[in-house]
Amino acid sequence: MNDTAERAARLAEAKMEPTVEVADAQPLAHRLRLVPFEEIQLSTERPYLVKGLIPRGGLTVVWGPPKCGKSYWAFDVAMHIALGWDYRDRRVHQGPVVYVACEGANGFRARVEAFRQRHLAEQTDNVPFYLIPATLDLVGDAAELIDQINGTLSEQQPVAVVIDTLNRSLRGSESSDEDMSAYIKAADAVREAFGCAVIIIHHCGHEASRPRGHTSLTGAVDAQLAVKRDAEGAIICQVEWMKDGLEGEQVFSRLEVVEVADDEDGDPITACVIVPTERSETENARRLTGSAKIAFDLLRLVIDEAGEQAPTSNHIPRTNRVVRGALWRAYCDKGTLTTSDKPDTKNKTYTRVVARLQELGLIGVWQEYVWIVRTSRT
Repeated sequence: MNDTAERAARLAEAKMEPTVEVADAQPLAHRLRLVPFEEIQLSTERPYLVKGLIPRGGLTVVWGPPKCGKSYWAFDVAMHIALGWDYRDRRVHQGPVVYVACEGANGFRARVEAFRQRHLAEQTDNVPFYLIPATLDLVGDAAELIDQINGTLSEQQPVAVVIDTLNRSLRGSESSDEDMSAYIKAADAVREAFGCAVIIIHHCGHEASRPRGHTSLTGAVDAQLAVKRDAEGAIICQVEWMKDGLEGEQVFSRLEVVEVADDEDGDPITACVIVPTERSETENARRLTGSAKIAFDLLRLVIDEAGEQAPTSNHIPRTNRVVRGALWRAYCDKGTLTTSDKPDTKNKTYTRVVARLQELGLIGVWQEYVWIVRTSRT
C-alpha cells in the first residue's frame, strides 16, 4: 500500500473509531436535551488554568519558531499547574498534568531534573505530573492515550494534557484540511474525555507570522499564544487570541542553565529552566534611539489621531487600536525618519525600524495593520 492509500485508510478508520467519538458515548437524546430557561444557571467555576493565559477547558496552541523556548515555557507552566503555584502573580487551577514529549525524551528528563533541583529541593513526592516520552499518532492513538491516563490516574482526571509537538503527533500533512480536521477531532476527544485543557506545542510557518499548516487549527482554538525570542535572548510569550479573555497579555522569561549531574565520563550534564525576567513596553521604549524611536513616536501619534478598532482576527488583540501600515508609513515619510529623499533609502530605513520594533516586542504587524503591544503585570 502506498503512502497516500495508507493515509486515506487511517483517516477513514479515525472517523469510525471511538478515538474521535468519545463524547458520543452519551445517548443522543440526553446530549440534545432542551434545557428550559429557568434551569439555565451560570457556572461559578474558575474558567482558567492560568488566569489570563490558559483557559481551563478547550484547545490552546502555543506556537513559535524553532529554538524560541516554547517547549521550555510550556513545561514550566505545566509544572506550576501541577503544583498549584501561582504563575507570575497569576492564579492557577491546580490538578494533574499529562505531558506527551514526542521528541527528545532524554533531554526532557534532564529538563525535569533541572526543575526539580532549581525549584523543589527535596520536595519531590506527590507531584501530579506525568510524562509520556513517546512519539504519538494522536488520530490513531487517542483511545489508547485516554485509556492509559484513566488507568494511571484512576479516579483523578487531568486538568491538562500537553502534546509536544503537533508535527511529531500527526501522521499526515499539517497543510491538509482533512488531516488537520482529523487531528483536531482527536484532540477534542481527549479534551471531552476528561473535561480538561489540551495544550499543543506547534511550529510557525515560513513567514513566521502564524502557526504552520492549515488554518482550521487556528479556527478551532480557544486560545493562541505566540512565543519568540528578542535580540537580548528574552523569551516573550504573548496571548494573541483568547476566546473568553483579553488579548495582548505578555510574559517575559529567560533560560538559566543548571548542571544536573555528571555522565559516566565525569562530564557535566546540563539543562535549562525558565526563570522570570523583567521587561516591559516602557523599558523597551526607553532603549529606542534614532530612527526606531522616531518611528515608534510617530506610530503613537497616528494611533492617537487616526486609530481604529481592530478587525475580528485571531492575530490582532481586540483590545488594541490599530492603524493601516500605509498610513504609518506616510507619517514616517513626512517626518524625520531619514534625511535622505531617495525612495530606496526611505524604504530600507522603514523596513529596518519595523523589524527592530517587532524584535523588541513593541509593535504587532498583521497584514495591513499595525498596533502597539500592550503589556500587563496583573
